[in-house]
Amino acid sequence: MLFGLLRRHTRPYRPLLAIVAALQVISTLATLYLPTVNAAIIDDGVAQGDLRRIVELGAVMLGVSALQVVCAVGAVYFGSRASMGVGRDLRSLIFHHVTGFSAEETARFGAPSLLTRTTNDVQQIQLLVQLTATMLITAPIMCVGGIAMAVHQDAGLSWLLLVSVPVLALANYWIVSHLLPIFRRLQRLIDGINRVMREQLTGLRVVRAFAREGYERNRFAEANHALADAAIEAGRWQALMLPVTTLVINVSSVALIWFGGLRIDAGQMQVGSLIAFLSYFMQILFSVLMATFILVIIPRASVCAERITEVLSTRSAITTPAAALTPETITGEVRFDSATFSYAGADRPVLQDVSLTARPGRTTAIVGSTGSGKSTLVSLICRLYDVTDGAVRVDGVDVRDLDIETLWAAIGLVPQRGYLFSGTIADNLRFGKSDATDDEMWAALRVAAADDFVAAHPDGLDQPVAQGGMNFSGGQRQRLAIARAVIRRPSLYLFDDAFSALDVHTDRTVRSRLREVSAGATVIMVAQRISTVAEADHIVVVDDGRVVGAGTHDELIGSCEPYRQFADSQSVGTA
Repeated sequence: MLFGLLRRHTRPYRPLLAIVAALQVISTLATLYLPTVNAAIIDDGVAQGDLRRIVELGAVMLGVSALQVVCAVGAVYFGSRASMGVGRDLRSLIFHHVTGFSAEETARFGAPSLLTRTTNDVQQIQLLVQLTATMLITAPIMCVGGIAMAVHQDAGLSWLLLVSVPVLALANYWIVSHLLPIFRRLQRLIDGINRVMREQLTGLRVVRAFAREGYERNRFAEANHALADAAIEAGRWQALMLPVTTLVINVSSVALIWFGGLRIDAGQMQVGSLIAFLSYFMQILFSVLMATFILVIIPRASVCAERITEVLSTRSAITTPAAALTPETITGEVRFDSATFSYAGADRPVLQDVSLTARPGRTTAIVGSTGSGKSTLVSLICRLYDVTDGAVRVDGVDVRDLDIETLWAAIGLVPQRGYLFSGTIADNLRFGKSDATDDEMWAALRVAAADDFVAAHPDGLDQPVAQGGMNFSGGQRQRLAIARAVIRRPSLYLFDDAFSALDVHTDRTVRSRLREVSAGATVIMVAQRISTVAEADHIVVVDDGRVVGAGTHDELIGSCEPYRQFADSQSVGTA
């Protein structure tokens, strides 16, 4: 899976990687040539007392060293550009893929895990590409070339290579084989600590309000210690690698000097050849060590590649069909035809056999107890989920047959939580209409009764918005979210309990102004406040996932017991 991912995403960078490979080959060959020149200086220059020969060979050595340095620097530069490019492309691909997920896929992975996969996991792949470009190409060339040059210097000591290299390789393989399951667990624990931190930061007010700081500290400490323990366990195995490698190299070096000295005493070898052989021997073992560093990264990168591939191979359940319909205009009529919906793995449907119609020019209110399925109805209209049975139709066309971009362009959605993005108020309003003018933005703010507090700020439309809109009150966030939906003048307005944070006076003002701008549009309003829905043209009562009543406020007061109880609970007189 890892190599498949690398093969696909390094394809645009093959020219750069080819340059890296060429530079690494030249650099490695230059490195391999240096011990031979050094041996010639000792045997032909120093031993013979030939100063001219020493200077000539010294100049050659300097030239080869300069070439080696230039090629090595160039290889690192181009290798870094390629690895950074792969990381950038992977992050972009994951981001764009995840933004196409439906609510079901997003919930299955979870936001913390998706964040980890987009950042930390991609970083491990990026690191592997960089090390591969700088080390993995060098290691085999240096190993094979070093063996050839060492045998060329003195074949009598070559048997040491047959012992040292396999011992070092097997020792490192044994260590690496224990690292793979640890790294797999480590990535899951990073997901876990991200999840805990995200929950604690998001729910900070709740934690303080209920004096749960101690509990949350312990919860974070458990996740933190679990991550630290896994990292320490991995670190122990990694730390074992260096002393094992050093031990093999040092023992091998001592053996080489011992047996090489015996061959020099016997006149079978020159001092320069022994020094060159020792240099090649060290280069060979160093190449094995470099390969080992790659092997340390590969297990973790392999786990990360599995996690990234899992995201990229997941297809959204909400897609545009190949023969999608793209009507020029959408009037906004919404009809549920015996619609049933169940969440994945649920024991029973959230909505069962729901049939209702919302027409243009009318306000349709949906009321019901908590958990009755009101918000799910809104989610089905804008295809955050698809029905499991029956159909949801817009202008008589099943929403599953419509081009999803065309559908969304016709909808102005205000969710339960009026989420704002960091930036300015103008930036957030332009989410609804990218080319909105200042006049259009002020008009939308007036409809949402938000123009007063925006105008009161010195920056006006350029007033800064913190992440999530946390520098605004709940009511201000809801009004700005309403303005964001209004500014696009959609054919279909969906208000999912979007007035809950407004006082009664502001609620009435906003609804009155909305009636003016949405005169020809379909308005579907989910609400818990009876005063919000009482003036609606059509009220649908949902109870336990079923439609149990429909009509005007006065009709339902007289004919629908759940609605009458709902009204009585808020002290609204029965007429």
